[in-house]
Amino acid sequence: MSKLVVRVKILPSDAETNLDEVSKSISETVPTGMELNAVSKEPVAFGLFSLLIDFILDDSEGQMDKLEDFLGRTEGVGQFEVVAMSRRSVQIK
Repeated sequence: MSKLVVRVKILPSDAETNLDEVSKSISETVPTGMELNAVSKEPVAFGLFSLLIDFILDDSEGQMDKLEDFLGRTEGVGQFEVVAMSRRSVQIK
């Protein structure tokens, strides 16, 4: 089965949210059938940052819904947006 790389931009629920803790929580509770590939912080504005996280998922029905449900339930996640999606063999810049 082929794999997908999904890059998600995550904004914190408020300015006081510790993104390192959010990242740690996500990496420790990634659902079965998914893996966390890369995490980075990106400046947004005025000292606020977002997380850019690359997930690897099976290319099967329902995986995106499962990822969105997981992120929506994660404490400290205010908003999230899928900013890129590609087959595993293609590198996202």
